[in-house]
Amino acid sequence: MKQEVQAVIDEYVRPMLQADGGDIKLIDIVDGVVKVQLTGACGHCPMSQLTLKRGVEQIIKEHVKDVKAVEAA
Repeated sequence: MKQEVQAVIDEYVRPMLQADGGDIKLIDIVDGVVKVQLTGACGHCPMSQLTLKRGVEQIIKEHVKDVKAVEAA
C-alpha cells in the first residue's frame, strides 16, 4: 500500500501543494492511516488542517481504497 500512496502523492498531491510553495512527505502507514508531513509554505499555514483533510485525504482515499484516514505526523 505504501507504494500506491506514494504514487498518488507524487502524481496528484505534490503538484497541487508545490503550486502554493509547499510540499508533502510520506512518513508511515499504520492500519490504513497515512501519516504525512506538510512542508514549506504548507507546513505552517493556518489552513494546513483543511488542506490535509479536504485535499490530501480526499485525493488519497479516492485512489487507494484501503486508506482510512490521513493525519499529520
